[in-house]
Amino acid sequence: MDSVTQAALGAAVAGLVAGKKCSPKVLLAGAALGTLPDLDVLMNYGDPVSDMVKHRGFSHSIFVLLPFSLLLAWCWQKLRPTQFGFTQLWLLIAACLITHPLLDAFTSYGTQLLWPLPVSVAVSSIFIIDPLYTVPLLVMVGASLLWRRNMARLCGIGLAISSLYLGWSVIALNIVEGRVQDQLANTPMADKPVFIAPTPINTVLWRVVVLDGDTYWEGLTSLMDEDKTIDFIAKDRGHWTLDEKPQHLVMLEDFTSQFVKYEQVGESLTATDLRLGMVEYLPFKFVFAKLDSDGAWSSALPVQLESPNVRPKHLPALWLRLLGNQDIDANLCHAKECPKPVESDV
Repeated sequence: MDSVTQAALGAAVAGLVAGKKCSPKVLLAGAALGTLPDLDVLMNYGDPVSDMVKHRGFSHSIFVLLPFSLLLAWCWQKLRPTQFGFTQLWLLIAACLITHPLLDAFTSYGTQLLWPLPVSVAVSSIFIIDPLYTVPLLVMVGASLLWRRNMARLCGIGLAISSLYLGWSVIALNIVEGRVQDQLANTPMADKPVFIAPTPINTVLWRVVVLDGDTYWEGLTSLMDEDKTIDFIAKDRGHWTLDEKPQHLVMLEDFTSQFVKYEQVGESLTATDLRLGMVEYLPFKFVFAKLDSDGAWSSALPVQLESPNVRPKHLPALWLRLLGNQDIDANLCHAKECPKPVESDV
């Protein structure tokens, strides 16, 4: 999730754990602790694919954060004695640190909660920025600064509201999963890999991607749709055309669970993460090989291409689609990239 959300979550958690000992300084410390795991973005692993894959790695692991919280609590008490006992202080620090990756795990990106074990958790029920989750935390933390007699209670209310919304996002995901399973059952697509994620800043309109060899199918479904049938649009997924795959491409494929699109763009071979973004707005696109002067393909360290700009004209269409207008699905895609749905195939 974004830094504002993580800071608000850390502050609310700290306020709740502190109880009657809560103060503005406690909220500030909680906000700082809540953003601490994301400092790994400052680390340079040498190339954009490694930076992407290794983000939310060791700094988001409970195997790292738990002992680190113990060390931090011990140092805090030694260097700056507080009104908290060691157990409460450790619980406050650990809760602020660990709720950060737990929340991240509900997004589509993937969070290595059990690093160094090769396990990535991505529930994919909430977008990386969602005001309906963040605003209750911000409002209640702000209110606690005004009415200081009820700081812990107000922080608890904010956490309760946000947690209920997070729980709702999982319910909404299950509803969409049921729709997809029902539609694909008894078709050639029944056993194909499926990816489902909410569209930006909501949990009502959802994006569905189905892999089918050199093709992938993309569709939108809203919880407000009267017709539950998803209009899938066929798109060219391509394949890696060279005999050998660069190590970094294999890393990207593993990280995305093979949800990758392959293209030749001019004299470059590219691969794009299909999970993050929607329609033609797919921000994680990398060059893995280039055509040299001798006409041979050569691999080098991957280079990330500039993300496409969002077209303002698509925003009203996206809002109407969220409200259940199923006549505008194709309008959200670029005409050259989105052929008409083939209903007999899906």
